[in-house]
Amino acid sequence: MSWWQALLLGLVQGLTEFLPVSSSGHLCLVQELTGTNVEADAFLGFTVLVHVATVCSTLLVFWAAIWKLLKGLFQFRYNDETDYICKLLVSAIPVAIVGFLFKDYVESLFGNSLWVVGAFLLVTALLLVFSDIASGKKGWVKPNKHRNGISYGQALIVGVGQSFAVAPGLSRSGTTIATGLMTGVKREAMAQFSFLMVLIPIVGEQLLEVYKSISHGTPLFDPAVGSVALIIGFLAAFISGLFACKVMIALVKKAKLSWFALYCVLVAIVIFVLA
Repeated sequence: MSWWQALLLGLVQGLTEFLPVSSSGHLCLVQELTGTNVEADAFLGFTVLVHVATVCSTLLVFWAAIWKLLKGLFQFRYNDETDYICKLLVSAIPVAIVGFLFKDYVESLFGNSLWVVGAFLLVTALLLVFSDIASGKKGWVKPNKHRNGISYGQALIVGVGQSFAVAPGLSRSGTTIATGLMTGVKREAMAQFSFLMVLIPIVGEQLLEVYKSISHGTPLFDPAVGSVALIIGFLAAFISGLFACKVMIALVKKAKLSWFALYCVLVAIVIFVLA
């Protein structure tokens, strides 16, 4: 992998992990367009590293909120912070079940076909449009009666939505945000919750990949990728992730997500033409 391919893939990962346009779908598309011919096993280390970079971006952006949650948690009583963390854990249950029990089956079912990526980008577009309709409908979002702006039931439903995002082309952030808005969570509450809830499955998924690599005796970082490409990819994903995370927080609170739906449709059309 050349340095410019690593740079481009890192930028795409950082931007699309937070924007509701599917990072997995865009990585498949960019690999196809740039001719990044790296075997799946060799590409694993790069994928893990750029995902770690986006996790670092999220931790930096939400550092104050995360620190407040941790301080509240270690007061060892059921306060707002404990309630919030419990709801984050509830939201992670569905994706944990799918990840541990069905991830390999889902991946084998869908594969990495560009046609599949394009189809699920269209599904992402529909979810974003419906979420705008729901959140903009008068009376849809009820007065905030739930602690921290979200109930345990809503957290679980959003988690179920996230569990479907293992399909390539179905945006993790787009699915969680759209599902939350459609269940009646206010935009302000959903903006932070959607980004913090994905930390658990992203970290868990990458640890699972590392475990598989170790258990199979496969080196995580393949020489075919190169140390320069790994460093450039990490930095690109981290910096672009910082930008995308901050932008997306502002957009979820105020802007319509239908513009991203239009983008997803256009990318899907490009994929169908190329496939």
